[in-house]
Amino acid sequence: MSEGTMHQPAQRDRLDPQRAKRVSRALVCAAAVPVMLIVAGCSSDSGSGDGASKEAGPGATTSAATAAPTVQAAAYKKLPEPCAVLSAKTLTELVPKGAKSGKEGSSSDTASRGSCSWTSLDNNGVKGSQFRWLNVSLLRFDSSQTQGEGDKLAQAYYTKQVREAQSVTGAKSTKSEPVAGAGDEATAVRYDLKKKEGAFKQQTVVARVENVVVTIDYNGAGLAGDKAPSADTLTKAAEKAVKEAVAAVTTANGTGSGSGAGSPSASPTKSASKSPSKAASASPSPSATKKS
Repeated sequence: MSEGTMHQPAQRDRLDPQRAKRVSRALVCAAAVPVMLIVAGCSSDSGSGDGASKEAGPGATTSAATAAPTVQAAAYKKLPEPCAVLSAKTLTELVPKGAKSGKEGSSSDTASRGSCSWTSLDNNGVKGSQFRWLNVSLLRFDSSQTQGEGDKLAQAYYTKQVREAQSVTGAKSTKSEPVAGAGDEATAVRYDLKKKEGAFKQQTVVARVENVVVTIDYNGAGLAGDKAPSADTLTKAAEKAVKEAVAAVTTANGTGSGSGAGSPSASPTKSASKSPSKAASASPSPSATKKS
């Protein structure tokens, strides 16, 4: 056997490993094709699902974000005539010489705010005089998307009214107490106030019934040497007046004539009007809480 022939098997042996590598790579590539197709198919499905999800997701979020929050409609839609909220009997007790002297305060929106005041002077000549002054103030709040629910707005105003009555400049012997049976919440504040005409006994009773705030201001004084009236008597009279005024509010809205918590018997329709602004004081009383 020639030397060239002896070397041929060795050469084939050297070539076989290279051929084996090429075959191996071909097999690997062939095997990879289905895997790639499967992966591509999964990726295609996944992408399609993500796209649908992304398409629906932002839309739903935007819709939820832009939806206006629900605000509960205010319970009461109107106010009673302010000069008619108290009975003739009560007026005779509180302002005996001025029961028919009711003067209604000016208001640009009588459905949202109103007031009425009475003045009584019992002149006994040299024996002195008894002075009484009474004011009823009514303020109604509507619900709105920007400011919130009417009863919450009324509650905030009620709290402010009570605080103002408790912090009148020059007031002496200030006392506060809750009043039962006058709407959802009520507080009576009384104090003494010295004026050039004499020593005045001031009573301010603030009550809230749903979205309406009722404020009774009642003061009395003994003038020209007459003795000062009893603060207890004046406070009791003012509390009676506020209960009547609260009952008048509920009656005006067709929800009964009771003086307790005035929850409406039927669901009211939603009002589109805005919350009323605080009216200017129209009474001569020294209290800072008089609003019309």
